[in-house]
Amino acid sequence: MSLKAISAKDAASLDKDLMEIGGWSLDQLMELAGLSVSQAVWRVHPPSAGKNVLVVCGPGNNGGDGLVAARHLAHYGYNPSVFYPKQGKNELYSRLRTQLENLSIPIIADGDAFSIALKETSLLVDAIFGFSFGGPLREPFGTVISEIERSSVPVLSVDAPSSWDIATGPPEEGPGARFMPSALISLSAPKPCVKFYSGRHFIGGRFLTKDIAEKYGLDLPKYPGIDQVMEVGVDADARI
Repeated sequence: MSLKAISAKDAASLDKDLMEIGGWSLDQLMELAGLSVSQAVWRVHPPSAGKNVLVVCGPGNNGGDGLVAARHLAHYGYNPSVFYPKQGKNELYSRLRTQLENLSIPIIADGDAFSIALKETSLLVDAIFGFSFGGPLREPFGTVISEIERSSVPVLSVDAPSSWDIATGPPEEGPGARFMPSALISLSAPKPCVKFYSGRHFIGGRFLTKDIAEKYGLDLPKYPGIDQVMEVGVDADARI
């Protein structure tokens, strides 16, 4: 099926509605998002293809989704490691980090260690920036994205390829100008930048109600069985 895209403004409003009207907490939404990411990893890169997965996390909610995904991946039998150079200030991020440390999941913050980990991984999860990113890139993330671009490691991006503008896609020059992840998972709904994306595309967010979907003009995919993700197409021009 083909799904409609939702603007960054509507995506932020949707999250607010989920918490203020729908009764969801940020912890719950992040847990479900990270679970969806981990299932997308299983779809594109099962453990038989290589167990080393490097999850690159930013300081915001997108990074929190990555931390949750890393925990699930460890329980699935992968060997995840996390590059987390700038930790978010919310106490939630500290608890997510503690959960990873209790599973002995390596957490690195040094750029040289990232370069080594990138050479040793078989898949990278890009959980740096989500739909709220507006640029410009700040270090160390410009350097990190440039390294990812030069690498041959397949990448799964969370919600949007990091460095991309949510409306206009990849930057014309600099870090991210040639960044095209092999897979992308959109959370709740695709964002307009998917019109510039070519690769495998998944949707995650199996908790939206009919009322929320109707308010924002969203399609509710029919997820199969107990799956939290579904591979889909996109009609990005239909809803911006």
